[in-house]
Amino acid sequence: MHPHSSILNIMSEIYLTAREAAAELGVSYPTIKQWILKGRIVTQKTPGGHHRIARKAIDYLLPSTQLKATGPSRDRFRVVSGRNQIVGTIIEIKISGLFAKIVLSIGDQKITSIITSDAAREMQLRVGQRAAAIMKSTSVMIERV
Repeated sequence: MHPHSSILNIMSEIYLTAREAAAELGVSYPTIKQWILKGRIVTQKTPGGHHRIARKAIDYLLPSTQLKATGPSRDRFRVVSGRNQIVGTIIEIKISGLFAKIVLSIGDQKITSIITSDAAREMQLRVGQRAAAIMKSTSVMIERV
């Protein structure tokens, strides 16, 4: 690590500046600031009022292909094609009989998935958790609204 880097290491937790986090995620600095203001990313503030973002908070937002292959872990997503995976936050779970309805919030949008109730229980899904929606369709329909 460069001696003048603005990455902080506080009590063995690595923190990044908003600009560093934006660069790692491949998004703009204004996007990171909006995510911070909307509570999508939790930060720590320096005595000067600057936001610092924990490395593990950024890891959940990275496409799975950028995560280190560290073996099975409940904190990591499986490596799949990055183009068909969208990471969001679970905002609703409804289990009824054989099926479970899982709703993810991704920015200002919502995506709903129907999976088996067994799968939802095995994954121990909970509202507020980060999760990835993985698209498997070979076609996408567009409707003009």
